Parts: sequence; C-alpha cells; structure tokens
Amino acid sequence: MKTIYKLYYAILYPIIWLLFAIKPINRENVPEGPALVCANHSSYLDIPLLSFAFGIKHYLRYVAKKELLEIPVFGWLIKKAGTIGIGRGKADISAIKEIMRALKEGYKVAIFPEGTRVRDDSAAAKTGAIMIAAKTGVPLIPVNISRKKRLFRKTTIIIGQPYRLERIKGGTEAYESYASDLMSRINNLRNEK
Repeated sequence: MKTIYKLYYAILYPIIWLLFAIKPINRENVPEGPALVCANHSSYLDIPLLSFAFGIKHYLRYVAKKELLEIPVFGWLIKKAGTIGIGRGKADISAIKEIMRALKEGYKVAIFPEGTRVRDDSAAAKTGAIMIAAKTGVPLIPVNISRKKRLFRKTTIIIGQPYRLERIKGGTEAYESYASDLMSRINNLRNEK
C-alpha cells in the first residue's frame, strides 16, 4: 500500500503543485505515529491536496464511500493505495474495525467529518471520527483546506494542533457536541492564514 501511495504521490505532486500552488501551514503540528486527520471537504481535489500538505513522510490512509471502490480501475487504484471503504447512512462496523486496525498499526487515517463534499461551513460533522478517537485514544488533527480552489492560485491547507479526547460519557448528544467542536476547530483554522 505504502509503495503504491508513494508512486501516486511522485506522479501527481508536480502536476497538482503547478496547478494549485499548495501552501501548507503548520506542518510541524503533524505528530509521529497514528492519528485521525480530520479536514473539511469541498472537492475531490482535497485528497491529493491533503496528502501533499502532509508530505510524503506522512502516509495517509483515506476513508471514502464504498461506491468509489466499486468504480472499475479507479476503485482498484485507490484501494491499492490504502483507502478504506465505508457504507454511508448506517454504522458500518467492518469499516470502523478496519479504521481502528489501521490506527493500531500506526497509520494516520484521513476522514472528512462532514461525510460528503460541502461548499460552505454549514454542514454538521458526523460523529464517527469522535467515536473512533475516543475508543482508540489517538489524537485528532483538525485541518482546514481552502474551499476556493482556482487554477494557478495559491491553495492554503492549515494544519491545526492535535488534541486527544477522553472517554466520552453520555449518548448521542455528547458525541454530537464533540463533533460540532471538531468542525468549529477545522473552520476556525482559516483565521490562522
């Protein structure tokens, strides 16, 4: 998986860098070891932009809707790079177990808490990242990717301070509160430009 990821990275990096002039901010915030990387999501470009902002040293395994893994050729390629498919609209226990296994093995897993592409800051975060972080104890890394991406213009990706959650007491409302806080942290990073 890592080899395929690095191959894609090497092929796509000069193209994406030329087209979107990636400007990562606070890369020093990326810790060694496992973490849940949580970013806002407005475009399919967010995936290579996030990878390039973290650098080749930090291999990211992405969580994506299962349907993407079923697309001929493309699905096979992203699966070979370590993408974890998840069913949307219900608790996908096998995908959650795979994410937790990847974290236990020391990987960084990238997840988009909004659950889909969103053009503005209006969407509420899903609670999956919060539940996984609370159960595994790995840090959450909030990341803000500029929602406006224009060819040959600077695209800013701001990496926030990692933080950990303690075991969460309470039901759905408690998880939703922590998810809302995560989304606020992601959106507020825009002010650090």
